[in-house]
Amino acid sequence: MDTTFKNTKNSKLNKPNGCCSSHSEDLHSDDDGHSHDHDHSHEHGTGSKFQMFFPAVVSFCLLLIGIAFDHYFPQTWFTGWVRIAWYSIAYIPVGFPVLKEAFESFRKGSLFSEFFLMSIATIGAFGIGQFPEGVAVMLFYSIGEIFQGLAVQRAKSNIKLLLDQRPDSATVLEGNKTVLKKASEIAIGTIIQLKPGEKLALDGKLLSESATFNTAALTGESKPDTKKKNETVLAGMINLNTVADVEVTTAYTDSKLSKILKMVQEATAKKAPTELFIRKFAKIYTPIVVYLAMAICLLPMFFVSNYVFSHWLYRALVFLVVSCPCALVISIPLGYFGGIGAASKNGILFKGSNFLDIMTAIQVVVMDKTGTLTKGVFKVQKVVPVGIPEEDLVQYTAALESKSTHPVGTAIVEYSKSLNENLKVTDVEEIAGHGLKGKINGKEVIVGNAKLMQQFNINYDLEIDDSPFTIIIVAIDKVYSGYFLIADEIKEDAKDAIQSLHKINVKTVMLSGDKQAVVKAVAKELNIDLAYGDLLPENKAEKVEALKSQNQKVAFVGDGVNDAPVIALADAGIAMGGLGSDATIETADIVIQNDQPRKIYTAINIGKQTKKIVWQNITMAFVVKAVVLILGAGGLATMWEAVFADVGVALLAILNAVRIQRMKFE
Repeated sequence: MDTTFKNTKNSKLNKPNGCCSSHSEDLHSDDDGHSHDHDHSHEHGTGSKFQMFFPAVVSFCLLLIGIAFDHYFPQTWFTGWVRIAWYSIAYIPVGFPVLKEAFESFRKGSLFSEFFLMSIATIGAFGIGQFPEGVAVMLFYSIGEIFQGLAVQRAKSNIKLLLDQRPDSATVLEGNKTVLKKASEIAIGTIIQLKPGEKLALDGKLLSESATFNTAALTGESKPDTKKKNETVLAGMINLNTVADVEVTTAYTDSKLSKILKMVQEATAKKAPTELFIRKFAKIYTPIVVYLAMAICLLPMFFVSNYVFSHWLYRALVFLVVSCPCALVISIPLGYFGGIGAASKNGILFKGSNFLDIMTAIQVVVMDKTGTLTKGVFKVQKVVPVGIPEEDLVQYTAALESKSTHPVGTAIVEYSKSLNENLKVTDVEEIAGHGLKGKINGKEVIVGNAKLMQQFNINYDLEIDDSPFTIIIVAIDKVYSGYFLIADEIKEDAKDAIQSLHKINVKTVMLSGDKQAVVKAVAKELNIDLAYGDLLPENKAEKVEALKSQNQKVAFVGDGVNDAPVIALADAGIAMGGLGSDATIETADIVIQNDQPRKIYTAINIGKQTKKIVWQNITMAFVVKAVVLILGAGGLATMWEAVFADVGVALLAILNAVRIQRMKFE
């Protein structure tokens, strides 16, 4: 049985009384944690598909033979009870399951179900001697049900394949031996060994010096990611190049991938307004059409002089077949479910179909700076030597900074790539809040900020004081020798993300706790509309509230623990999930797994395309059904047109709904 939605107690959808209850069950699990897949859709193999279609094939063959005996190869024996028995046998393989479901629905107090409509329509057709049409209606309805079930299963399987990458077991190191153990039984602190090509089963900390991983299952990013010793590695990552040792830090059920799976599983519980409306509509609509069908059959008795009961009953039966709102009640949730699946494929997790709708209405995207638009890591952006070769300036500075643990110093050491071993560093003195002083091969080297230079009366280029970024000035033997410009590196796709949002008329705002000068410089480089710095978490919340008070739909994007309250306040809270805090990811409505700002635009685009497809389905279903209902009531449509209006439109709507998972959204 498919386990995509296993152990999801909060994802239960309310079964509509109107119709299609079997398929609405396909989109959730019951409280016992087991999927309630309909009989014809719970298997995936070739053999099981044959079993699913076998009753329909038998019925179809018997129907074709019966029609041939009726019209093309008349047989004297094919009359009376023989003919009735033949078509009854053709009806049973496809009709019995539906009659059984109708009885079960009635027993549970839901008379006006889709199964009830199809049962009375087809039995009524038999009652007036329209045996081939009665069989055909039930046959095509059953085929439609099978394809609907397969569509639902495909949507579920796509998400399962994208996300549930956890292997069931892992190789555990016990002394000098390796033992294969169930992942669910491995304790925190255990060391597991990961061979090249293997998937990591649990979250952990890398003990090996370095290893390269394929992270596509978690982030949607195809580019390999190299991790260094003590960095976090997550369940679902695939080791690419060397044997790696990992210390388990999180239990199997608490891994980030488990949380992601749970988020997607629970997404179906939060339904979009359109979906909720259609479900309520079906409950009212279905009994109304049953009473209208009765009126079509009986009222003409009082107004039509040549009234023939069988003729008007036939019209009523056509009306009933057409009236099934199956195309609406199945294709709409499937459309939203497809949108969630397409988003997952693009590294974005929507925690409910309602958030797909909300993203279509977003007018302002408010973003945190550090970790959202920038990488949150200090990098040397520029080196300006004065009276000394650049290589010498970098090596002297890196040699001294290698004696410090300050992030700025680390950035300079990393920039140098490798330290010059011929440089001997002595007499290192750290001057708190200012920088470092020491001797390198006998030369006095001072590295620090402007205040440190002033302290030692060293003249430097005063223009660099106006820079909003971190400036590290270097003096050798009391002579100004150049400077390093260090800044938080802007993400590669940040500018593209802002441009894309502007193209769809979405206003951009940046909020940051960093100093205003830095925020202003980043905003200018990225062309952000408004930027505010020097903000505390409560100040960020005030800014978002001010935007919302102007009747604007606001999305907030952040990654830190301090962003969680603002994410909760926004109409759509978006978390950067790769490096984001657990609190922020839990609070967010949408999670971007690979931390790319460009995905904000992608999320809006997926929401818009999903809503477009849903409304295409609604319009198509209503128009076709309205036309055939009118024709049927007037005696101008037969059961064959009724079959198209019900099953045909449902299949077209489903094909349209699953189309979203093949779309490109970048």
